[in-house]
Amino acid sequence: MQRGTDSNDMLMARVARQVKDKRILKLIRFYLEAGMMTGGLTVARKTGTPQGGPLSPLLSNILLTDLDNELERRGHKFSRYRDDCNIYVRSKEAGQRVLDSITVYLESELKLKVNREKSDVGRPWERVFLGYTLCSRKRNVRLRVSGKAVNRFKGDLKRLFRKGRGRSIRVTIKEL
Repeated sequence: MQRGTDSNDMLMARVARQVKDKRILKLIRFYLEAGMMTGGLTVARKTGTPQGGPLSPLLSNILLTDLDNELERRGHKFSRYRDDCNIYVRSKEAGQRVLDSITVYLESELKLKVNREKSDVGRPWERVFLGYTLCSRKRNVRLRVSGKAVNRFKGDLKRLFRKGRGRSIRVTIKEL
């Protein structure tokens, strides 16, 4: 999800409910409005929050607490971590209805832009959540690391081992 134009003000209002120190609020506002580096130049940020920064998970959780409350009010079972969310329903049709209605809620109430390419309806074992998928054998349901996460890990290992060719393991480890 990406923050829309009004959502930084909405986010700051929610943070201000919990944080009373004006200096901290000012620092968070500066963080939200900080420029970003593109091609060695600083460019003004038009929308969104700095991704990968230390405050991003915290700010995401503060803003999406309202989503949690809405899902609980509607009686849905769900899992959410930062801005990744799975909502569990009984049928694909119900899933499509919930996806549509929650998208409207996020965009109209919270002023967030939903990434429709990443949003989908599917069976739990067809979906990946935080690098895991569900594996079911009869009534025994287990978590399994997704194939994509395994392939990414293998690629990272291959890159590391290629760097170490022709050198001692101590030198390679020291450089890492």
